[in-house]
Amino acid sequence: MSQNPTNRNRITGGSRRLRAEDCIVADPKALRQAQIGAGVGNFIEWYDIGVYGYLAVTMTKVFTAGMDESWGLLVTLLGFAVSFVVRPIGGMVLGPLGDKIGRKKVMFFTIMLMAIATTLIGCLPSANTVGLWVIIPLYLLKMAQGFSTGGEYSGASTYIAEFSPDKKRAFMTSLLNVGSQLGFAVGAGVVALTTFIVESQWGETAMVDGGWRIPFLLALPLGIVAISLRSRLPESPAFEVTQEIPDPGNPDSIFIRHSLPKVLKLYWPYILVGVALIAADGTASYTLTSYMPTYLETEVGVAAAHTALAAVVILFVQAAMIPLFALIADKWGRKKVYFMATIGNLVLLIPAFWIMQSGTMGALYLALFLVAVPSSAFLSLTAVAMSELFPTASRYTGVGFTHNIAISIFGGTTPLVSQALLQATGGLWYVPALYVMFFSLVAFIATFFLRETARKPLLGSFPVVSTFEEAKVLAGTQDSNPDIDTNTFPIFAKADSK
Repeated sequence: MSQNPTNRNRITGGSRRLRAEDCIVADPKALRQAQIGAGVGNFIEWYDIGVYGYLAVTMTKVFTAGMDESWGLLVTLLGFAVSFVVRPIGGMVLGPLGDKIGRKKVMFFTIMLMAIATTLIGCLPSANTVGLWVIIPLYLLKMAQGFSTGGEYSGASTYIAEFSPDKKRAFMTSLLNVGSQLGFAVGAGVVALTTFIVESQWGETAMVDGGWRIPFLLALPLGIVAISLRSRLPESPAFEVTQEIPDPGNPDSIFIRHSLPKVLKLYWPYILVGVALIAADGTASYTLTSYMPTYLETEVGVAAAHTALAAVVILFVQAAMIPLFALIADKWGRKKVYFMATIGNLVLLIPAFWIMQSGTMGALYLALFLVAVPSSAFLSLTAVAMSELFPTASRYTGVGFTHNIAISIFGGTTPLVSQALLQATGGLWYVPALYVMFFSLVAFIATFFLRETARKPLLGSFPVVSTFEEAKVLAGTQDSNPDIDTNTFPIFAKADSK
């Protein structure tokens, strides 16, 4: 990234005119480096989620041996949910820290903690060896993962949004979730491949006897690669500009780094809209990625190897759909894509769950595809929509709180709540669909209150453009361009006007 002028004093005030040299010109090499460095963390995060989700039944036998099987499954799924309980704490601690010391330093810490915790899960003893107390260290390690994830996705979203040209911001940030889906697909694929190899070599109990450790231990080499990549990341140029802005004198200014309580006070309407959107996003995506393996195995009777293979195929399809929806959002607006996502869930989910009841492979793939389409539309906007709600000076704080509160309360608990609802209703096959549809209805209403931000500069930042020629066009058309509001820019004054 680069800003072109030299010898200027930065102030918030003066002549509120945008100059071409005020714009941030995206450096393709720096943007590519940022994409890879930020995306690798989400890849590892979802790799772990995929591994844990597709090993849920196996891990129930490993960590709850001797317990009633249905209760043991709930205990295992609670391990998944407990990591999400801690995520808001991670967001509340790491978000403000990221606004204070920088995005890249916090992101370096989160990836290191995540890789260590995932690897250590693979080193835990089984309940047959040490008893049911092993659930405690399992939960503690899942909590460590949750704490790191609380700063991971919100940090990566903020970081990439601030690096991306305004006209391509949804597409660029959507690649984070492409990496997430690929991470989950790789996790599911590793589980399927490991299961096939160890069971064919050592028998049907080989995964329970120790084969389950292999996918978790693979997080160590992945983590080493990720840490190496993140150590070389540049800092967000938008963050660096906010560090140089003097006190504007207004305690509520968007150019001030606010504490979390102040962010809640100033931006609560945006937070409510964000929570509604992420709740719908989270319940849909976690139903597909984390609960569906359990549902298909226990309720439909599909073999674990088949569900893992189907998930890999569908997640690769979904990874291809996410950037397509993001391109639509960049061209025609965020709200249109959110309406597609919410209406899609309301229309498609009941038929999808009905189709999968037949248990055939064709029905399985069709049903998962129907669930994946609206989920892809949601995922295309997760990072960009949250980043566009808050100003640069407080963005990491706002995104960290909003995303993690919603995904923890509603998304991460989806497997546990869905399974509990199934057991409470005597196994009504459509209950998980109704659960997701409820939150999609809430998000549909919330979309009407969402501020359209396509093509607009991030709040509290200068425009980010692909070329300096584009910057000159913006400066020349600022009076007639509805996407330009100089009151939201940290305007520069010429040095010689001092």
